[in-house]
Amino acid sequence: MYIKSPYPDPPQLPAVNAHYMFFKRPDQAEWPNYTIHIDPVASLAAAEVSTGASAVNPTGRLMYHDYLRNIDDLSTGLGVSESEGGLGLQGWKESDRADSISVKAGKEIVGIISENSSDYITLIHACIRIAVPFALISSYSTPFELKHALKLAKVTRLFVDEKFLHTVLPVAKDVGLSGDRIYLLKEGGGKDTKAVKGKRVGGKERKTFRSIIEDVRRQGTKTIDVRTAGKNTLAYLVFSSGTSGLPKAVMISHGNLIYSLGQAIAIGQAVAEVYTPPTPQNPEGIPVTLAFLPLHHTYGLHSYCFRACLIPSTLVILPKWNINVALDAIPRYKVSSLPLIPSVVHQLANHPGIEKADFRSVASMNSGAAYLPPELGAKLAKLVRTDLNVMEGYGMSEATIAAIVQPYSGMLGGKLKRIPGCTGVLLPGMEARLLKTEDALPPSDPTTMTEADCAVNEPGDLWLRSPNVAIGYWNNPKANRETFIGGWLKTGDRFRVDENGNFWFADRAKDTLKVSGAQVSPVEIEDCLLSHPSRLITDATVAGVSGGRTSDEKVPRAWIVLSPLAKDPSSGWSDDKVIAELQRWHKENLSKYKWLRGGIEIVDEIPKSPTGKTLRRVLQDRYEAQVKKGRGKGKSDKAKL
Repeated sequence: MYIKSPYPDPPQLPAVNAHYMFFKRPDQAEWPNYTIHIDPVASLAAAEVSTGASAVNPTGRLMYHDYLRNIDDLSTGLGVSESEGGLGLQGWKESDRADSISVKAGKEIVGIISENSSDYITLIHACIRIAVPFALISSYSTPFELKHALKLAKVTRLFVDEKFLHTVLPVAKDVGLSGDRIYLLKEGGGKDTKAVKGKRVGGKERKTFRSIIEDVRRQGTKTIDVRTAGKNTLAYLVFSSGTSGLPKAVMISHGNLIYSLGQAIAIGQAVAEVYTPPTPQNPEGIPVTLAFLPLHHTYGLHSYCFRACLIPSTLVILPKWNINVALDAIPRYKVSSLPLIPSVVHQLANHPGIEKADFRSVASMNSGAAYLPPELGAKLAKLVRTDLNVMEGYGMSEATIAAIVQPYSGMLGGKLKRIPGCTGVLLPGMEARLLKTEDALPPSDPTTMTEADCAVNEPGDLWLRSPNVAIGYWNNPKANRETFIGGWLKTGDRFRVDENGNFWFADRAKDTLKVSGAQVSPVEIEDCLLSHPSRLITDATVAGVSGGRTSDEKVPRAWIVLSPLAKDPSSGWSDDKVIAELQRWHKENLSKYKWLRGGIEIVDEIPKSPTGKTLRRVLQDRYEAQVKKGRGKGKSDKAKL
């Protein structure tokens, strides 16, 4: 089945550096000097959380004009030559890729490891302004994960919060990243005193976000021009597990960003025809968004860095999610918009005393990053306000941000309506294909129908085509061949489409899990288990089983085959000791959301097809059957297969 978006195509926008679309549009000339960022110091203090406040910005508020100046000055400090006191980073061309990296020539990748902050957003836009690609690396990364990310992205410069230095520095040294190429983003280590040891490098104070800006201002360095960038010029790398395998670095171009912005503009125009939001309650009368989703994730990145450039609005930036801080900040700063993920919706809906929380300022809530069960969204909406719906959609990093969103009822002259439980319709300019089998390929001509095409309401594998589809995976030809085929993106997720073009979620990608809205690669967990230095196992597989926060969410469970050493009683190992050791090992090396909450089970062998493909479904079905019988859930045990 071929489906085209019901919306008009996005407006034609020029193929330029995306900075022009974010900050140099004609409509922005009349914008006031409004509060753009708030560091909720008061809310953090009320919730007894360390604020990290400094004399640089004691009020926690940043005005729009100061923000623009910070972007200009930081980009200047990054881009001017070392002889002028800068870092000497050169702009990238459309043809530049992984083999173009050259520290000597100034063609570099800037890595960022940080919690959410205004400085983080400023750094992102400074890099875009001078066409220097950046790589978004999770601040939750363990040394094991961090090493993979730094090596894969080929990071040559790194900005990191001071509190993470003690984790980053040994790994950076291990991958050959010199200490003098690592800079501080957010200073102050909170309660983590170990971070202070890394503040000096080579006998000098380590450069910081603030010192780079201050040097430009003190020296009166001329502001660098916005550098040229084309449709396919690499803007940034964001990590995604795709549909299977180890995390991959998705390449998003300036053209992807501009087209995605055009889609948002087109949607906004269509919404304005049927819905007028209530006037925000804050003193400036502009929308206020609670910004807690991690900026290293596509959803948070676009919500706070890019979509926030469409209209004057304020971001109340939380370093990370904290429900007590959030519930204090919402009424304190008159938050009107809440971008959410299902795990946070679940936490809010079931939080003790949530009925007493003040949500009167909230005008919109959106949920993304994972499937939201309709009953959960309805439960939260009822608690917040009876006339408020939790809007949702479907997206992935490989589609820049989104592909399918729920419409407001009455849009496009009454053609569209919001249906609870329905994912929505395609974004403007997008095409989709639903195919019956995993190995089927979509024809390039949309008028060509094949036996593999699904019928109306028949579930099938979703393929997407649009200028917002990423230009590929960074330095990974094999994954590119498997995912980006003939101009189409193979999502790995399954949907059905009704007679009105509404998409209904059917099933997750066969391998990748979504835990708390984050992608979890089973292969990454398997590799971690198999890398135990004592070689306790010879084979392992990981798959999702019931036990998540929502009915849709699965948690990782491992099935392992013991090595001869672990089976030998004289070695001192036993089944229980092996499982306990592997629990310790993987928790030490993987982020918490990747932990094996479904347990570890010992089997004699991993079931596989004649071609060697692991039959995870056999193990999953057997486990779920055991759960129904009242045994096996959450246990780590020995089983015969």
